[in-house]
Amino acid sequence: MTERDVTGARTPSSFQEMWRDLAPLGRDRETRGYRRYAWTGADADCRAWFRAQAESRGLTYESDRNGNQWAWLGDPAAGDAVVTGSHLDSVPDGGAFDGPLGVVSSFAALDALRARGATPSRPLAVANFGDEEGARFGLACAGSRLTTGQLTVEKAHELRDADGVTLPQAMERAGYDPEAIGPDPERLTRIGAFVELHIEQGRALAAGVSSSSATGPYPVGVASAIWPHGRWRFDFHGEANHAGTTRLEDRHDPMLTYANTVLAARKKARLAGALATFGKVAVEPNGVNAIPSLVRGWLDSRASDEETLAAVVAEIEQAATERGGRDGVRVAVTRESFTPIVEFAHALRDRLGECLGGVPVLPTGAGHDAGILSAAVPTAMLYVRNPTGVSHSPAEFAEEDDCVAGVTALADVLEDLACQPTISR
Repeated sequence: MTERDVTGARTPSSFQEMWRDLAPLGRDRETRGYRRYAWTGADADCRAWFRAQAESRGLTYESDRNGNQWAWLGDPAAGDAVVTGSHLDSVPDGGAFDGPLGVVSSFAALDALRARGATPSRPLAVANFGDEEGARFGLACAGSRLTTGQLTVEKAHELRDADGVTLPQAMERAGYDPEAIGPDPERLTRIGAFVELHIEQGRALAAGVSSSSATGPYPVGVASAIWPHGRWRFDFHGEANHAGTTRLEDRHDPMLTYANTVLAARKKARLAGALATFGKVAVEPNGVNAIPSLVRGWLDSRASDEETLAAVVAEIEQAATERGGRDGVRVAVTRESFTPIVEFAHALRDRLGECLGGVPVLPTGAGHDAGILSAAVPTAMLYVRNPTGVSHSPAEFAEEDDCVAGVTALADVLEDLACQPTISR
């Protein structure tokens, strides 16, 4: 919350105060993880928090047609703006830092610039992009994908959650107009550079990663690229039957095919130096004493290049089909999303590195809004050290000193960019 000074005006919260006030929103009492899903009550609470932070600083607040939030310092219409921010939603039982660290740090960095007496010659903005994790509707970075046109209006209207609620219905219930969603090229033309700060999802910085420019440990690093990644739905169609009377040799059990596919995914990914995870599964009829008729599993796979990724997924699909043939199970695979490799704008990336004195430059397998926006505007990322490397878990953590170092680094970058000419791609 914000406090009021002797004149009655609201004063901005410090980093620690913002973190404290945001911490309870959407947190499950039992797991201690976060369930901030798009267009839910927890999401509304986070959006209200963002708006309050913007207004307490006298920033111009707006929510765009796709539900992304913006807090502007300066005239948005002036163009060539420097934008920072991240997201506030979470995966199921996610950690406190993934996304929110970037948003809180962005407001704190603006505060630092003002404390320095900096006078930016370009507009500055903090953004909160909607539904980055895709936990409810299954598609990551929906807000930024809609803005850039990478998610069509037709496909967006087809998205449904586990209860059958469509994205338009959820938006309408939350007070937003679902008929307004879609590409927003005018907004994108206002942006000269986008810099996203994020907790590192890995422990390269904590391990003292070395690069051509630096050897750690460092509390902050710069992103070089995002691995190509995607999500595939595997449908294993079998035959429902009684668990207590059906002989093993008479079964067409899709759970066996699914289980074998999970193991095959691990093996294929390990051999290729890639990543493959079945992290979500749905079973029908989902009875303890019933052989399933359908097992549906979602594969998340990532690799350092698109050729390797395509080969790994093809091998996993082949393994599933071959095992399904032996089990009497039909296998169908649908690609639900795909993001090609993202090479962050070299000029902007190098400028960040120079501004911060040669910190490590490292790639990541995690997708971000910065990666989606890179197709339309120059983007870059800063990472804050993660001592354990744990992410998408309540155990996700960063030291307060490292978070403060991240704020300082972001403020340095924003000051450098906002007072200098346009960044070339």
